[in-house]
Amino acid sequence: MSLITQRVEMARNGTNDKVICRMPSGWAVMGDLQFLEGYCLLLPDPVVPSLNDLDTDARAAYLLDMARLGDALLQVTGAARINYEILGNSEPELHCHLFPRFANEPDEKRRMPAWFYDWKTAPLYVEEKHGGIRSALALALQVK
Repeated sequence: MSLITQRVEMARNGTNDKVICRMPSGWAVMGDLQFLEGYCLLLPDPVVPSLNDLDTDARAAYLLDMARLGDALLQVTGAARINYEILGNSEPELHCHLFPRFANEPDEKRRMPAWFYDWKTAPLYVEEKHGGIRSALALALQVK
């Protein structure tokens, strides 16, 4: 079972501790690593190979959910902007990475994609440290 399918199954059965909330198109979840605090993903439910595999209404719902999650990230983290990335090269199922980008990031990092951070030494998501962001995102998404 692929990682995306596994994480969606865990979200459905309540065993994914990084779930922010259920959205119309899928699941908002925190990233396993938090080198940029608030990094999260939008996982579609049902899982599909790519955005192009969704019909027009499902595409619209997914992209709207992506923007709503980005709005919540801006509100909760105070980020300067949000980077949205749909790649699918390593995990060939639709998922969007949402990276809050901050004005106080080092210049050599701020101007580059988030992938240039050292993922091997990045802090893991820890509920005690990052759960407040997760809860605030869930609340922000409920209000809209």
